[in-house]
Amino acid sequence: MSDLKILTELERKVLWLATWMIHNANHLRSNEDGLKVGGHQASSASMVTIMTALYFHALRPEDRIAVKPHASPVFHAIQYLLGNQPLAKLQSFRAFGGAQSYPSRTKDTDDVDFSTGSVGLGVAQTLFSALVQDYVGAKGWSKNQPNGRMVALVGDAEMDEGNIFEALLEGWKHGLKNTWWVVDYNRQSLDANVREGLWSRFETMFRNFGWDVVVLKYGQLQQAAFAEPGGERLREWIDACPNQLYSALTYQGGAAWRKRLQEDLGDQGAVSQLLERRSDDELSALMNNLGGHDLASMLDAFEQARTHERPVCFIAYTIKGFGLPLAGHKDNHAGLMTGAQLETLQQRMAVRPGHEWEPFEGLAIAPQAAQAFLQSVPFIQRGPRRYEAPAITVPEQLDFSAQATMSTQQGFGLVMHEIAKSDTPFASRVVTTSPDVTVSTNLGAWVNRRGLFAKEAMADLFRAERVPSTYNWAFSPNGQHMELGIAEMNLFIMLSALGLSHSIFGERLLPVGTLYDPFIKRGLDALNYACYQDARFMLVATPSGVTLAPEGGAHQSIATPLIGMAQDGLASFEPAFVDELATMMRWGFDHMQRDGDGEEKGGSVYLRLSTRVIEQPKRIMTPELQNDIVGGGYWMRKPGPNAQVIVAYSGAVAPEAIEAVGMMGEDRRDVGLLAVTSADRLHGGWTAAQRARQTGSGAASSHVEQLLADIPPHCAIVSVVDGHPATLGWLGAVHGHRTRALGVEHFGQTGRIADLYRHYGIDAAGIAAAAQAMTPGKPIRHLRAV
Repeated sequence: MSDLKILTELERKVLWLATWMIHNANHLRSNEDGLKVGGHQASSASMVTIMTALYFHALRPEDRIAVKPHASPVFHAIQYLLGNQPLAKLQSFRAFGGAQSYPSRTKDTDDVDFSTGSVGLGVAQTLFSALVQDYVGAKGWSKNQPNGRMVALVGDAEMDEGNIFEALLEGWKHGLKNTWWVVDYNRQSLDANVREGLWSRFETMFRNFGWDVVVLKYGQLQQAAFAEPGGERLREWIDACPNQLYSALTYQGGAAWRKRLQEDLGDQGAVSQLLERRSDDELSALMNNLGGHDLASMLDAFEQARTHERPVCFIAYTIKGFGLPLAGHKDNHAGLMTGAQLETLQQRMAVRPGHEWEPFEGLAIAPQAAQAFLQSVPFIQRGPRRYEAPAITVPEQLDFSAQATMSTQQGFGLVMHEIAKSDTPFASRVVTTSPDVTVSTNLGAWVNRRGLFAKEAMADLFRAERVPSTYNWAFSPNGQHMELGIAEMNLFIMLSALGLSHSIFGERLLPVGTLYDPFIKRGLDALNYACYQDARFMLVATPSGVTLAPEGGAHQSIATPLIGMAQDGLASFEPAFVDELATMMRWGFDHMQRDGDGEEKGGSVYLRLSTRVIEQPKRIMTPELQNDIVGGGYWMRKPGPNAQVIVAYSGAVAPEAIEAVGMMGEDRRDVGLLAVTSADRLHGGWTAAQRARQTGSGAASSHVEQLLADIPPHCAIVSVVDGHPATLGWLGAVHGHRTRALGVEHFGQTGRIADLYRHYGIDAAGIAAAAQAMTPGKPIRHLRAV
């Protein structure tokens, strides 16, 4: 029996299982809350042929694939047939603990390479993963395995997403290779049909970026018909047919096709005979036989593409809902088949009632032959495809050239420069990237020493021409900085790809990405996507807050501390001093490599830094202080037993907090000063301790609870941060203390730091005034003079 025959039968089985999985979730499984479960039967059906050809024939173990979100049921069905997905997961599709609505690296238990729940991001991820594969290979770390294809299955409506086009430009700049994008060109989106002629523009664009473009428009039935007398006229009609009309006729069936073709082509002899030689069902099969539904055409296209490393865009013409009664209807995107429609499909598939989940039920081949074929599929021959990489030893401390006054941004550059000067496995695995702000985020010294990465060496022409320059930035395969253009989405997707290298390619990287803090929001979807995949990286955002006073509101960040607290998988810190920063970075490089579950499960790290130069403390960084810093806070001045007020601060407002405590100390007893280095870590530890006590661990206690344990009940808390006041506004809830949260709630403007701090009430006088209002009694002496 030929492979094509077996693949054709498996194609039918995948369509059935994906359709039945969704039907079971929506109509048969218990549904207490009454919500529609959903599942996109039509969007899945258009991908069945493409994914059958890929998974059961074309893909190799080294290949990695991002499946379009709405083809998730097809993906899970294929994994079930390959033995990677248990039946119970299919039966609980879109239920708690079941197969996920969209493929997820972290939530699904089958073989998901890249999460694709956020439209367009999985597509771009394959491009950046191909660049990371080149990076790992250039370092000689590829473990003697061949380069894999990074494959994205793309819905045509996904091509509206801007991040895809931003990624294309970056791929061209870096000499992209080994990347396939397979476009499911069914010409329907959620609300409408794709505009006429759009793909001719896309085709030109891909070719301009150096991609090969393979258009799979006609299946073998259509190609054979075109060779018949009158076939060329039929082809011309198909090419001229509007997308909406083609979809509508597909839904109506063979009789509608015949009527329309006869009307448009008239009595033209050979054309009429071509139509008359076919029954309505045969005519419908002919007109539906687009390239994306023709197995032989898909298999041949993928085989041809494996002969070279150039990036390839396959434009596969398909029909949304192919093989289902929903095919072609404009409302089919989230439509669900009725029970009667499902029963008719079940009869056509020869699936007996009660046998719906059996993997080989209704196939026209022996189960033994099907099972033997599946076991020989090339894609699964190396077993599990999630690699592990040993942790890289991080130095006990990260050094820097201490100065009496510094900013945390300056300190970051000094720490990175010291790493760059070292010759260690740790330093060799650090890789940096930035969206065209390398110099202004203080990565310049690092790049001077470690160079920029390129697959081929390129000289610094300024240096070659003897033009004086602070920076000597040569490109070479030895470089450790990935240069990016001004696109924050690209930054975060690149960090996602770099941060999964240990799992995708088996080689540990320690990525560090820098950008301006306010522009995190430009790429927030991609940041969330990277964390959702459990990618590991260090995000250094600088400068931040209204402290960047002369730049105005467009460059000042307000909400980013709350983003840092709310984003899962991202430990957020805001240091005031450089010794704190060095401690956080040392912990962060270790945290990025931690695996497993539990409270100290690893993840990514976000450092919110400042350009404000402040006086640095002269102190010994003891282990206890280090633990407190990474735990989220420590006492700069511990309050006494009669404390009436304490000040809790984060980041660059440290001088104002210190000054305010000094002012209050002359009139208030035992005033305390709490340095909050991570509101995220403090709050996360507190909520975790509360959950633990709720479930029976009565002795559980968090760092913030211990820090505030000895504060008298009558003591007030004044918190201050150059960001939204809610960042620290919760501190009073820990033990029930009255709290006044100071911060920034509105867009800033240009000015001096002193002007803006005074305007927002986060200067020393504002902090003292808040304390005065919360602790009636003797006025704060110096406040009157301010």
